[in-house]
Amino acid sequence: MPSFDVVSKANLQEIDNAINNTKREVDNRFDFKNSNSTIERKDFLVTIETTDNTKLNQFNDIFKNNIVRRKIDPKFIHIKDTENASGNRVRQHIEILNGISKEDSKLVTNIVKSSKLKLQTSIQGDEVRVTGKKIDDLQSMIDLFKSSDIKIPLQYINFRD
Repeated sequence: MPSFDVVSKANLQEIDNAINNTKREVDNRFDFKNSNSTIERKDFLVTIETTDNTKLNQFNDIFKNNIVRRKIDPKFIHIKDTENASGNRVRQHIEILNGISKEDSKLVTNIVKSSKLKLQTSIQGDEVRVTGKKIDDLQSMIDLFKSSDIKIPLQYINFRD
């Protein structure tokens, strides 16, 4: 039976490349001289630290531009609130979304059920498998996902006959 999996996983290598490009760009900018600004990633959390809120906003803009330039969907990053760090500095955490949560997988399942196509879904951890008898139904379901207003980025993998 034909099937495909719906997942939401960021390419961490491309995110690392965007972080390295951001570091390089910030190091070369005159307005960031002597600010000792840093950006680093640990697992699915990116931390930006700099001297003031203005530089933090500029740092975020540079990072977002590099994310888009590396062809990563900006929906993958979730910017948290700023916090004060030691030594009159500000810090901000950016969460990288990975996997589909239970609520989002239920939303994906509801979209499949409301499409009136003869398809079944099964939630498998942080991904959703969609199966059906016709490949055309699966392809039209992918088009329906792309046109829907889901707040998370979706990828479609393991398309099998």
